[in-house]
Amino acid sequence: MDDRFEPKDPSRRVKAVLIVIVLHVLLAYVLVSGLARQGLSAINKPLEAVVIQEVIIPPSPSTPPPPPMPAPKETRKPQEVLKREAPPPPSMPPPDAAPEASSTAPVVASVASAPTAPAAVSALPPAPSPVGPPGPKRTSIGLACPTQVPPEMPRKALQEGIEGVVKAQIHVKDGTILDVTILSGPRVFHAAVKAAMLQYRCVTDGGEVTATQEFTFRLE
Repeated sequence: MDDRFEPKDPSRRVKAVLIVIVLHVLLAYVLVSGLARQGLSAINKPLEAVVIQEVIIPPSPSTPPPPPMPAPKETRKPQEVLKREAPPPPSMPPPDAAPEASSTAPVVASVASAPTAPAAVSALPPAPSPVGPPGPKRTSIGLACPTQVPPEMPRKALQEGIEGVVKAQIHVKDGTILDVTILSGPRVFHAAVKAAMLQYRCVTDGGEVTATQEFTFRLE
């Protein structure tokens, strides 16, 4: 039995090391190139503007309110006056020398009843204050913006990995954006949203319209 030690072929070890190095280089390249593309992409939510504008319309001439109904008159019952009957006069004995005379029936005096007082007329309640004309009617005005420019992803947000949702309000007159107001959202996206919305071109049914819109900034 031969117990001599035979060393392994060193070329096989070198090949294995080279293969491992190449695999690591390829993996690092894939990771770096993929993350770079993901950092530069930003998904914007579809721009949908739902506008409900309150417009003041001059009130139409309204008919004057009907005159108030008079309150029912309060009638007072006449007071009942009791008639007093005078007591019969005392009977006087006839004189002895008086000739016979026709007997007369005693006269009963009666007390005349007092005249009933006229029924008191209750005062009418004060007339109600005139009802003013109805308030102005409110209606809704539609808004459509066929020309919309999506905002760009700020470089600072890419570097710091900031995401968020921005809500903005626009003031439109005759299809032109007059002003953009940021209502909420991270401050890093405010300038990009304002610059994009000022380039909108809209069509309205009326004069001036105020609308709101949301933008979603997300890193992939």
